[in-house]
Amino acid sequence: MAGQLTDKYMDQLESWIGTGQKIFTLLYKITRDRCNATTFHQKCDNKGPTVTVLYNQQGSVYGGYASSNWTSSTGAYIADSNAFLYQLKYSGSDTFTKFSVTKADTAMYALSCHGPIFGGGHDLIAFSGTVNSSGGYFALNGSMSFGHSFNNQGLTADKITNGNFNVTELEVYSVTDGQRRKTPPQPWRKTPEWNKKYLETLTEDIVSFKPSGKLGLSDVRILMLGPVGTGKSSFYNTINSVFKGRISQSAPCGVATNGISIAYIPYEVNVSSGESLKFRLCDTRGLEVTQSLDILECNYLLDGNIPDYFQFNPVAPIIPDNPLFVHQPKCTEKIHCVLFVIDAATIGDIPQKMVDKMQNFQKLINLKGIPQAVLLTKVDLACQDVASNINNVFTSKTIEAAVDKASNVLGLPRNRILPVKNYENEMELDDNISILALLSLRQLLFYAEDYLQVLSIKMKALNVTSERPDKRESLEKGSDQE
Repeated sequence: MAGQLTDKYMDQLESWIGTGQKIFTLLYKITRDRCNATTFHQKCDNKGPTVTVLYNQQGSVYGGYASSNWTSSTGAYIADSNAFLYQLKYSGSDTFTKFSVTKADTAMYALSCHGPIFGGGHDLIAFSGTVNSSGGYFALNGSMSFGHSFNNQGLTADKITNGNFNVTELEVYSVTDGQRRKTPPQPWRKTPEWNKKYLETLTEDIVSFKPSGKLGLSDVRILMLGPVGTGKSSFYNTINSVFKGRISQSAPCGVATNGISIAYIPYEVNVSSGESLKFRLCDTRGLEVTQSLDILECNYLLDGNIPDYFQFNPVAPIIPDNPLFVHQPKCTEKIHCVLFVIDAATIGDIPQKMVDKMQNFQKLINLKGIPQAVLLTKVDLACQDVASNINNVFTSKTIEAAVDKASNVLGLPRNRILPVKNYENEMELDDNISILALLSLRQLLFYAEDYLQVLSIKMKALNVTSERPDKRESLEKGSDQE
């Protein structure tokens, strides 16, 4: 049975110990070996430096490091100038805090009828005697009386233990010099191996995409909606760059109080031959809490009533009396997929009024049956591991958490949350950035194609019932609602 201490936490402990790379070997584990003082001493005495780790029900992780040997005794302090207590996690969030020893002569206490004891207060007593499991946890009979032999950094014990000593696990590891073999992180979303061949496969899939022939569409339209500055225009530039074979800035983008995009622009993407691909990424004004698109303008966009390149005026929204208003839009002018664009680095800071606005748009989109997805941009700013290597995007716990957050905010399945990094600082194309962008785009085209297939079935049903006006009218009303 393996231990629960992760490579990330081993790295942090290794840094605190400060004497080079370490190998952590599991000696004792209460869910495997029983929570018993005699067993603890049998497995952990005279093993050299050790680290004790406690995990509780609230998602906190804490413990102590000892560079001296544990021993069985009738009661004696063990001096250790290198010992420290620590906190790795509190209530589910990483919280890295080291509590250095202040009284080295009372750093540890050896007592045969007790498990590990740190400090002269005692700062941390793990348990005594035998403690049996109580339905998935161990109600340890130890305690934490913080600040006697260790610097508590101004924290009280309940900010470490959540005010209780109910633990799901207690482990003790020996700590020896050496380079450990790290466990490869498991991806939370699996994809084929990223290489030139995979990039070519994605490119070919997108180039060969054609809308369902039954509706006679030349291309599909993907509407990009999102708060100002999240990277809608940049996503188009990224896709366009991939197919141009160089960094492209065809769509204006940058930083501005009310955003750069002020018009509805259905951008085309061309291959090197000049032929247009069978989709359009439709950019529009960035969302703001008090200005930008309202629910009525969103409805007009979805239905194709707003003409291409129409410039929005927040003071005077478009109305049907406007001479540019498209009263009888064709199916090719309507929206076939909606993409909400959200910044992964600031997803937790979206104002509630903005969330409400997007959710109101969603209700309208749902009524029309149009598929939705979320483009989670700026993943490199959200996670340092991803910034160093974009390949880490699907193993990054930070990005996985951002995907979960986006899924909860907009109520969409996690497989509809698509992380990307747009070209922004780069002067040359990067295969991994391109793969991530094309992977998202291909998925959007799949969603649009599924929608068109459903739409084709509805249109066929309308044609079949053309001789039954009552049935046709009923279907048409249903189609309008969806």
